[in-house]
Amino acid sequence: MAISMNGLSGNWLIFFITVANAASMSWFGYDQGVFSGVLISKDFKHWFPETNKANISGITSSCFSLGAFFGAIIAFTLGDKLGRKKTIILGLVANTVGAILQVSAFQLPQMIIGRIINGFGMGLTSSTCPVYQAECSKPRIRGKLVVVGSLCNTAAFCLANWMNYGLYFSGGALQWRFPLAFQLIFPLVVGSVLPFLPESPRWLLLRDRHEDALEVIRRLTGKNVDVHDAEVESEYLSIKTSLYQERRDRTPVMDVLLFRDKTQNFRRLLLSCGTQFMQQFSGVNALGYYLPTLLQQSVGFDQQMSRLLTACNGTSYLGAAFCCLLLIDLVGRRKLMLYGSVTMGSCYLIAALCLRTGEAHPSQSKTMGAVTTSMFFLYYFFYGTSFAKVPWVYNSEINSLGWRTRGAAAATATNWMGGFIVTQFTKIGVDTLHWRFYLIFAIICYAYFPIVFCLYPETSRRTLEDMDEIFIHDSRIFVFGDPKLTKRERPQVFIDAETRRIEDGAAAEVREKVLDNKRCETTTYVESIA
Repeated sequence: MAISMNGLSGNWLIFFITVANAASMSWFGYDQGVFSGVLISKDFKHWFPETNKANISGITSSCFSLGAFFGAIIAFTLGDKLGRKKTIILGLVANTVGAILQVSAFQLPQMIIGRIINGFGMGLTSSTCPVYQAECSKPRIRGKLVVVGSLCNTAAFCLANWMNYGLYFSGGALQWRFPLAFQLIFPLVVGSVLPFLPESPRWLLLRDRHEDALEVIRRLTGKNVDVHDAEVESEYLSIKTSLYQERRDRTPVMDVLLFRDKTQNFRRLLLSCGTQFMQQFSGVNALGYYLPTLLQQSVGFDQQMSRLLTACNGTSYLGAAFCCLLLIDLVGRRKLMLYGSVTMGSCYLIAALCLRTGEAHPSQSKTMGAVTTSMFFLYYFFYGTSFAKVPWVYNSEINSLGWRTRGAAAATATNWMGGFIVTQFTKIGVDTLHWRFYLIFAIICYAYFPIVFCLYPETSRRTLEDMDEIFIHDSRIFVFGDPKLTKRERPQVFIDAETRRIEDGAAAEVREKVLDNKRCETTTYVESIA
């Protein structure tokens, strides 16, 4: 059935935007999962024997994150100029080139270059897709829809792990080249959907394309809805007035960096970067890229069992992601992060103590290894229901319209640089620190609790324009103790502020029309005299 771009509206339009976002994020998750199996394949080690060294193995894995870091920086600098769609397209092209280079590699430099280019594209798409989704979604379902993209990320991660296990029995080049080639399916999905989708209405307003923005808002609102519909006009005026206020109060970049701007953009950027920092330094990539290796080295399983357990872990992780989809708007962002801090830290602490006991008492090593493995499984469940998804939602919500792309890109750059650091030093850390390596992550995860409790306001059930209200009218760094900043339900003060924005916007529209009429009358009078 042919699909007309102008024919997509309402729930179908939201559906296809979600499909594009989900397929892009799936590629991200697939690549994180697939390379753990590639690294331990015999044929891969035959062609790339250098990866037997911890440092070389680390850089081969982590260079992907390094490329993604630079991709996120490009999104930071050019994202608002290119627009959401063009940035995603550029990222997909880089992804595809990088994937082809990896599949066809017989020398390590080509493999590393391919992973860097693939990562660069992933940095662009992972910075932009959640923002694009958030800017096109209603507040009541925004969190769920952003999590759907991250959920597909997890599903692809799970698929990659089962593929690694299934191909273990095949041997030869198929064991690692086929999984790397399979990722080329994802750009086909995104490329077939993206041409039919409009730009984000908020970006269109940012570029002063008011009529286009109004038309997109109409299409997002529902099928056969008129541009003069009350809901369409209210949302348009609310966004437009908020953007006008932001531009009116705009300050130089140096003042922003010194926290002198009214909307506290740098504070908001730091909060969004903080969620991604916390995600990566919870150690997820240490397990994501190296779980089969860790199960062999730290716990003592053989390669087949390590692959099987990694695949099972990916399945439980997917179940956790579905739980997060249900909880993200029901519970709120703050509570999920607080819960994740305590539970993840406890898993690492128990794993570290079990490994220490196994080292001190070899007769108990098998039992302690089983407990450690269960802690890795539980960690992924707790991580999957908290820090796996919340940071992607949070950094797409917390920033102002003028800084949303830059804020999300800076946060994603933080994510990728954190991933690079953790992945690069995991193998070395396990080799030298043994059980103490996991204790480090336990301490880090526990430290997240006071940080989130004190500094992070709730964003659930707020409109994106409510975020400006929070930071314009409340300059306190610490948010605990203030219900309007911490409770899940949308406070009445934000509802009242939105009503004022709509009224101000409507009044401004009337004034503009009156001025236009006067200019027309003056022009007509002058022409009649002439």
